[in-house]
This record gives sequence, structure tokens and C-alpha cells, in this order.
Amino acid sequence: MAKILIADDEARMRKLVRDFLVKAGYQVVEAADGEEAVETVFNDSRIDLILLDVMMPKMDGWEVLKTVRKYSKVPVIMLTAKSDERDELRGFELGVDEYVTKPFSPKVLVARVDALLRRTNGEPQEVLSVGGIEINKAAHIVTVDGKELELSFKEFELLQYFLENQGIALSREVILNNVWNYNYYGDARTIDTHVKKLRSKMGEKGNYIKTVWGMGYKFEVD
Repeated sequence: MAKILIADDEARMRKLVRDFLVKAGYQVVEAADGEEAVETVFNDSRIDLILLDVMMPKMDGWEVLKTVRKYSKVPVIMLTAKSDERDELRGFELGVDEYVTKPFSPKVLVARVDALLRRTNGEPQEVLSVGGIEINKAAHIVTVDGKELELSFKEFELLQYFLENQGIALSREVILNNVWNYNYYGDARTIDTHVKKLRSKMGEKGNYIKTVWGMGYKFEVD
């Protein structure tokens, strides 16, 4: 039974999300502020995923995320009442795996939790190797010319999908539906932001991710 941490200062929100998660078969722990969230993560090694609100007392969600990311790659879904592009970009840069704007459907949130945990825990023993890039899916490690890259969970999944579909032009909608594993009704910024980060981290190898204008992207080794 996977354990989910809900970090939100709104008791009603925690109860709403908790009820849906428990009904779906998850174990749930709660934190009412940022400091309690950090303490919970560090004191409980069995936390499998964090639902993290941005606006919290004592320590906001950004500070919680930065602190947790120094020691853990536990998947994080950021919850926020803001829909500003700068906030979304900041979340991805800090290592957010999913980004959900309030108000949201609890059922959709649970579906996102399900999908993220399946991808976290269900990878087969397999290594992909293309053009000096190697992905060990079981160990969740990516190396470029033998040097390990520090990628967020979503960046890892996106790069894996590109390698598995090299040479194929992929629309943003196809990428979203396969990498995010649910019908995503947002816009293209989610994909574009992750591709930009991936290219930057991959150095010259980032040029393998080619833009298909008016459509999406294609991974192709020159």
C-alpha cells in the first residue's frame, strides 16, 4: 500500500483529498504546514509521493520542495491556487513532477497519483542506449557519454519516451497522453518547458531532440 503525504494548511482540502485517496486504497499522512511536511518526509522513509501546496505557513511549498530535493527524488505533485506561467516554470525547475491548479477534480488528482506511482514503481529491467545516451529504467539513471545526469522524474520519463520512439515525429498531444498517462487538457507549455530543461542538461546531445514546427518534437541521432 503506497503512502501519500498531503501537505496543505487547509484542513477541508486535506480531508477531501484524503477521503478520495483512502477510497482508492492508499495510506495517507498529513502535514498542516511546511515544517511539518519536511519533518514527516525525513522521519518516514516510506513516503511514496507528496501532494504539496504552495501557500503554507512556517515554510512555503517552494522551500519544502528545495529542502526535500536535496535528499530525495520522491515524486511531488504541486498544488497551487495560482496559474501564473512563472510559478509553473519555477515548479518544474525545482523538480516538480506534476503541477495541479486549484480548484481541481479529486478523481482526476487520484488518477494522476495512480499514473505517477505506476511509472515510479513499475519499470522493467531494461537499458536503452542511443547515441551515447544510456537509460537504465530499473535504476532510474541516465548517463550521457558515461556522465550521470540529474533529471526530475518527469524529465526522465520524457527522455525515455523519446528514445523509445526515435525517428518518429511526436505531437505534443501524443507526448502528453503517453508520458503523463492521462488525457491532459492543458497547453503546450508543459512539454516545451520540459524539453527546454532536457536540452540544457544534455548539452550537445540535447540537439537530438528536434523541434517539428507546428506539431511537436522528434528524437533523432545525427
